[in-house]
Amino acid sequence: MGKEPLTDGEITEHLAALPGWERDGDTITRTFGIRYHGGIAMIVHVADVERLIGHHADIDLRWDHVRFTTTTHDAGHRLTAADFDLAACIDKIAAAHEVAITGA
Repeated sequence: MGKEPLTDGEITEHLAALPGWERDGDTITRTFGIRYHGGIAMIVHVADVERLIGHHADIDLRWDHVRFTTTTHDAGHRLTAADFDLAACIDKIAAAHEVAITGA
């Protein structure tokens, strides 16, 4: 996974391929509607993949949703291809857990 910061144009391109993810400055975020215990199971699955790929998201667990936020700390807290690769992995895990997306 690339750790070079992406240009604004590259970020826009990557976001187009990941519906539901939104840019917030130098991070991308997505919220999934899932109840607390299901959220924990999803987080454990994501954390296992993050360990394998060597990149992680910040995770906010609430009783009715989980929000993932990612940026590349090693690139000065800028967005890199690694963030979008991780986002795609999170989407696959969410699909496996049959998670609904919310605006929560």
